[in-house]
Amino acid sequence: MDHRDVIASLTQQERDRLTAKSDRLGLLQLAGHWGAIVVIGSLIAAKVPFWPLLMLPQGILIVFLFTLLHETVHRTAFETQRLNDFVARVCSLAIALPADWFRYFHFAHHRFTQDPENDPELAFPKPETRRQYIVHVSGIPVWWGHVKTLYANATGQCRDSYVPPKGYAKVRAEARAMIAFYAIVLVLTLWFRATTLIYVWIVPALLGQPFLRLYLLAEHGRCPLVANMLENTRTTLTNWFVRKLAWNMPFHAEHHAYPGVPFHQLPAFHTLIERHLREIENGYVRFHEKYIETLR
Repeated sequence: MDHRDVIASLTQQERDRLTAKSDRLGLLQLAGHWGAIVVIGSLIAAKVPFWPLLMLPQGILIVFLFTLLHETVHRTAFETQRLNDFVARVCSLAIALPADWFRYFHFAHHRFTQDPENDPELAFPKPETRRQYIVHVSGIPVWWGHVKTLYANATGQCRDSYVPPKGYAKVRAEARAMIAFYAIVLVLTLWFRATTLIYVWIVPALLGQPFLRLYLLAEHGRCPLVANMLENTRTTLTNWFVRKLAWNMPFHAEHHAYPGVPFHQLPAFHTLIERHLREIENGYVRFHEKYIETLR
């Protein structure tokens, strides 16, 4: 079976249940994620004893806003579309990844998953040597990529194949607004000598990015270059905390098979189609042990 057969095998009642969105469940999850960032950030700002140790968990929470951005780009985090779009903007600013541009990028990734000619994610090759692996996991390339994307979009140089001509003005305006926001924050920080932001946001994000890189590499790394979403995408079985942190995106093959399923229904969908999945790994440590073994 491929993912189309799986979807076709579902009854209408199952489809309705699986694709039901919820503002309530989305807001509960959001409160937990944003609430943890606010609480830990407040402890860092107050410089409680051993506060530097809190920058790592703070950073992990911040960079994993990417998974929330991803969910809101699909507009499945909440039932209300405006709420999805507002939360996407906030996450976009927090991790310097423009939401409108990312929507175009990501939807092309869904249409052409693991297609070497058309999947934009494959334009950034997976690491094949230990040195490439270390550089990849460091997060330096992704931050530099965000800066280049913002610059290209803001200056009107965006000609990415997945951005339609009618979208050029949108991504240009978005990038300029983001750059203006960062400029205002920088000026206010310097004016008021508010170095707290460095320890609450900037340094933690740098520290947390390697954990997001390790997580994301498991989604498609070493998966076959085929069209079947049950084979070209990996589901990673992990603990409750990681599933909550990543908005249930460890169920990634399920998400690619049926993108309309919101995060809170992915565990139920996993139960339905688990027997058809070809790429399942028991934990991220195990995945990376196997991955490192293949490196030159």
